[in-house]
Amino acid sequence: MTNAELIQQWNKLRDQLIIAQLAPSALLITSVALLQFGLADAALWVKLAFAGILLASGILGALAEYAAATEALAVAGDLKAAGAESRQAKQIIAFSPWLNVARFVTPAIFVAIFVAILVALFIA
Repeated sequence: MTNAELIQQWNKLRDQLIIAQLAPSALLITSVALLQFGLADAALWVKLAFAGILLASGILGALAEYAAATEALAVAGDLKAAGAESRQAKQIIAFSPWLNVARFVTPAIFVAIFVAILVALFIA
C-alpha cells in the first residue's frame, strides 16, 4: 500500500474506533438511568435479561474497539517501515502507542462499570 492509502486506512480505523464506543457508552448511560427508575425492583428474569444484553453488547463493543485499534497499530507500523516522511504520517506513528488505551484500558473500565451495575442491580 502507498503512504496515502495507509493514511486513508488509518482514518477509517479511527472512525471505526470512535463508532465502536458509541453503543456501549449509550447502553451504560441508559443502564444507570433505568436503575434510577426502578430496574433493580424488576422481576429476576428481567434483570437477568438486562444483564445479558449489557454483557453481550459490551463484549461486542470491546472486540470492535480492540480490533480497530490493533489494525490501526499495524497501519502505523507499515507507515514506519515504509519510511513515511509526511508530517501526518509521522504524527500517526508517534500517536500509535496511545491506541493501547483503546485496546486495554477502555475494556477494563467497561468491566468495572459492568460490575458496579450488577451490584446495583442484584445486591444493593
